[in-house]
Amino acid sequence: MPADPQRDDAPTLLLLHGTGGTEEDLVPLGSMLAPGAALLSPRGKVLEGRMPRFFRRLAEGLFDVEDLVARTHELADFVARATAVYSLDPTRITALGFSNGANIGASLLLLHPQVLRGAALLRPMVPLEPSPLPNLEGTPVLLAAGRDDPLIAPEETERLAALLGRAGADVTVSWSPGGHGLMPNDIETVRGWLAEKGLAA
Repeated sequence: MPADPQRDDAPTLLLLHGTGGTEEDLVPLGSMLAPGAALLSPRGKVLEGRMPRFFRRLAEGLFDVEDLVARTHELADFVARATAVYSLDPTRITALGFSNGANIGASLLLLHPQVLRGAALLRPMVPLEPSPLPNLEGTPVLLAAGRDDPLIAPEETERLAALLGRAGADVTVSWSPGGHGLMPNDIETVRGWLAEKGLAA
């Protein structure tokens, strides 16, 4: 629910966890990064073994695109319902996603560009390449990548940045010296980016 129910124009962070996470994982981070924001934090509906995910994959780095598309539509519907139920401003929703959550966040940008005002995607990959590309003109997107990420090559991050850029997004790429896990500098980068783009207050 909104952190400040008196503010109908308060921003909302849509928190999207990584593989094996839950809807609780990113709540402390969201509260720290945007204390005045409402937090929406769904749990992924797909199980890989016992690990929740937002969509199926066929192998490491190989996505089930049909399932990804269907789950992205479901996520867009969830956001629409939640904004109505909790009286959230539908024009002030920013995704904050990690790994699998970052990937479905990128998919949401590409398939439902009207849903998000912006997105901070931590350790993302290219989820799909829709044709034609959506109009993301001016939509701020942060891609936070690890230089030594064993799961995502730097070229993959650059490919996603180029894809979003071709759609018109205002893309910022931040490189961490770490791997797939988040580093303290990632958190500070997101905090500064949210403030710079006016997405946190």
